[in-house]
Amino acid sequence: MVKWPATIALGVIALGIAGSDTQAQTEPYPNKPVRIIVDSAPGSATDVAARLMAERLSRVWNQQAIVDNRPGAGGSIAARAASQAEPDGYTLYVGAASVFTAVKGAPGVAPNFPIELPRDFTSIGFMTQQPMYIAVAPSLGVSTLPELIARAKQKPGELSYATTGRGRITHLTMELLQSRAGIKLQMIPYSGGPHAAMGDLATGRVQIVVEGYSGLAGAVTSGTIKGIAIAAHERLPGHNYLPTVAETLPGFLAGGWNVLLAPIGTPDAIIRKANADLRKALDDAALRDRLASLGSYLRDMTPEEVTAFSQEQQRTWRPVAEMVAKQMAEPSK
Repeated sequence: MVKWPATIALGVIALGIAGSDTQAQTEPYPNKPVRIIVDSAPGSATDVAARLMAERLSRVWNQQAIVDNRPGAGGSIAARAASQAEPDGYTLYVGAASVFTAVKGAPGVAPNFPIELPRDFTSIGFMTQQPMYIAVAPSLGVSTLPELIARAKQKPGELSYATTGRGRITHLTMELLQSRAGIKLQMIPYSGGPHAAMGDLATGRVQIVVEGYSGLAGAVTSGTIKGIAIAAHERLPGHNYLPTVAETLPGFLAGGWNVLLAPIGTPDAIIRKANADLRKALDDAALRDRLASLGSYLRDMTPEEVTAFSQEQQRTWRPVAEMVAKQMAEPSK
């Protein structure tokens, strides 16, 4: 039996380890299922967009992309789970507009919210943008936004609206609407997403709901709720019958959006590969048509453009979030 000198033996071991690392780094990504954490309940606009994206990414990767719903606490449950995941590309995170504009100090919301890029996550790519859709219970007896505003002025503080949680973009949208229209409404949060509110809307216990259209499409089609306005730049293809909020309140724009993110420390090669694969997965005419029918629209961005976009949106909505935070801190009258 040949005995190798200790220095040579250690060198052989080191080469073996280095070879293993090199091999791991050159293995194609992904080579196993990828978990995609979403901060909202099944059926929400964010969840619908994430599932459509995951379905097509699964085809591109030839690996399953699994949507993992983690609703609650204003999005902080999902954000915490995603930020603490191994930065190896196998746990990704769908960041919704709400987690970038969350109200600090809102009940159940983590103190480090809102999240910021690139401080908290690494950007991969942009998914969808969804103008906020305002709908009412048919029992309310209004068919237009001006009629709703008039009714709210007749009954200040009596009409209620459903949102997906305190401090989220749905909440901020309605706070901005109240400020611009000079009305007072009561906010009712539903952490289970818009579907959780449909029973109350059907019975008239809640009169108004705001959400991306994809989260409300089933209820609109069934007649449970009636759409009255959409907070987009202009009337949208497939929804031309629906006036914009800006037709009543000039310049009013509000919408949800979703971006794909990874934990800090994820290798740049994986980020670039995931960005290219996401763009390939979303470059699908049938998908675009499907999303447009649900009031969602794709935008193609590099990781750097995603970061710049999120920062611009935070500058836009931060004054509204601060206004809401101040209101929440005031004692009830």
